[in-house]
Amino acid sequence: MTALAVGSQAPDVTSSDDGGYVHDPSTFDDDGETSDDADWVETPAHPETADREFDWRGWTLVAVIVFAFIIAPGIILLWPPATDYLFALIVLPLIPAVLLAVTAVWATTRP
Repeated sequence: MTALAVGSQAPDVTSSDDGGYVHDPSTFDDDGETSDDADWVETPAHPETADREFDWRGWTLVAVIVFAFIIAPGIILLWPPATDYLFALIVLPLIPAVLLAVTAVWATTRP
């Protein structure tokens, strides 16, 4: 953190192009060459035009959500009290959490 002298003002920083060079990483490809194929910027596709529907992936995700938020906490609550504390309160909740995370990524990623 830099300190300003008494009576001095903070520098005026803007993101506008005032005639100088402004780096835009999206205009370069992997080789460092500029790519001018910006057709998607001029005519972007509306999200409703994509072929997406609530199919079996969505219902699988709903089932895992029900398991993670209703069934798994009930199992943990009914687990025998003689079970190790670390296992009962840390490891058991991780199983539905990881299952939910993996299923959510799988269900929302379309080929």
